Amino acid sequence: MAQARKLVDKAVLKTLVPAQSLNAENFQELAGKALVEEVAAGRPLFKKGDVDRTAIYVLSGEVELVDDAGKAKVIRGGSPEARHAIGNQQPRQVSAKARSKASITRIDSDLLDILLTWDQLSGIEVAEVSDGDGEGDEGGDWMTRILQSKAFLRIPPANIQHMFMRLQELPVKADQEVIRQGEDGDFYYIISRGRCRVTRESANGASVTLAHLSDGDAFGEEALLSASKRNATITMETDGLLMRLSKEDFEELLKAPILNEVNLDRAKQMVKGGAVLMDVRMETEHKAGSIKGSLNVPLFMLRLKIDSLDKAKSYICYCETGRRSSAAAFLLSEQGFDSYVLEGGLQGIPRPA
Repeated sequence: MAQARKLVDKAVLKTLVPAQSLNAENFQELAGKALVEEVAAGRPLFKKGDVDRTAIYVLSGEVELVDDAGKAKVIRGGSPEARHAIGNQQPRQVSAKARSKASITRIDSDLLDILLTWDQLSGIEVAEVSDGDGEGDEGGDWMTRILQSKAFLRIPPANIQHMFMRLQELPVKADQEVIRQGEDGDFYYIISRGRCRVTRESANGASVTLAHLSDGDAFGEEALLSASKRNATITMETDGLLMRLSKEDFEELLKAPILNEVNLDRAKQMVKGGAVLMDVRMETEHKAGSIKGSLNVPLFMLRLKIDSLDKAKSYICYCETGRRSSAAAFLLSEQGFDSYVLEGGLQGIPRPA
């Protein structure tokens, strides 16, 4: 007989890592899907080698983790260790079973990672592609500004040619919404002519203006890179003309050449040669388990910290799945850094004890 399920108490959910770092809107989204599961003593939760893409937290009772050597570790609900997902590597590196009657919650790892990515990208949906100070640019050509941007230096000329061929013209009117916060990402936009403003709605419904954009500025790539929802609304302030590139064309022509993926072995070789491993997860996630020697710069802090980074070094970004690190690597590339993404993220990589 199926057990009746209830939602995890929000006060308890707020203590869990990394759920505690979510903003109010995304936390509410997660809270509506975090269910309490009661488990009997002796019941297995997962076995070594399982790939279930869930983050499991112990809310009460005791759960025992056992490795290949038979070494056991007990996680007790309410303890500091219980704030973190248990045996969270995929495939599972240990087996887990309830040592006593316990309550747990299973959170979809993809959902959690998407919420974290969306949350940390708040306010950085927009990429200003111009490197100049704007002076004397009134008669400038938007194509020239795009081609001179640092993000396009790593794109093969053939890709740029195809991009301009595939760009679609989109005439727009003043007060027209181009993209809306919360929608799926479908296009990458470049402003050919006109001005627009970037706003984000807060949890209390207030609209906050984040930026104003004009000819040659681009927006919309973050949602395409991270497979997450739009985190801002773009509204035209004047009549104008936008050029837009479909998600499929963006991934083929821009994302693929800019985002260089490397596996763990290659990353280790690069680090020996002076490259820096950058963990773009939250500080609490980094402290709970990370690659030894990695630099922790949470994605949402990247733009603030970017001036402190050394452009003479290569940076290999990583997170749990690759979503946040892909966005981070793209942002670094836009600023002229030699950036890479750790293939597959931490999923599937046994973490050091």
